[in-house]
Amino acid sequence: MKCIQVLGAGCPTCEKLRRNAEAAVRELGIEATVEKVSDMGQIIALGALMTPALVVDGEVKAVGNVPSPKEIKKLLGASSERA
Repeated sequence: MKCIQVLGAGCPTCEKLRRNAEAAVRELGIEATVEKVSDMGQIIALGALMTPALVVDGEVKAVGNVPSPKEIKKLLGASSERA
């Protein structure tokens, strides 16, 4: 099961990224958890210096922007090929 984390303080763009990630997971039909991380200590520990950020299985995939569900599906597909 994939672990997808959306990093951000809870702003509208962070919320949009969460919705886009959830849509991508639904469209791909994969097993994944999508969790929101708003603790700045955790965000920094994960290596994201800007938010919103998208982390897949501990690897930062996007920082400072909101990828579309289509773009996130590509990121998830590339990630699952390496697994």
